Amino acid sequence: MRIGELAQRTGVSTRSLRYYEQQGLMQSTRSAGGQRHYPADEVERVELIRRLFDAGLHSKVIARLLPCVHSADEAVIEDAFTTMVSERDRLTADIARRVEARDALDVLIEANTRYRQGEGSSC
Repeated sequence: MRIGELAQRTGVSTRSLRYYEQQGLMQSTRSAGGQRHYPADEVERVELIRRLFDAGLHSKVIARLLPCVHSADEAVIEDAFTTMVSERDRLTADIARRVEARDALDVLIEANTRYRQGEGSSC
């Protein structure tokens, strides 16, 4: 299928698909006229890539994980596992920092609310 059809089937822009290809996340063949062509199973690959991006992973990390999808190589599988655990830990730490920031904002909002109601000093 051509890039426009893949974009339509996945809901991903053609620009993003070109970026994925540039980052080594997917590959296409070229027609004699230079048009990109993708096999039908690239729909699933693009959906997986989107889920990984949505989970907060970067393209370089995704590129390390994708080979394990269709590999029986123990080294590839082990590297992917180590990468996944590392990324999960990074995301967990990021979530903790965001919760702390939200809690600090809650304190400021409460102080500001009291001030606006004439109950105390400002933030």
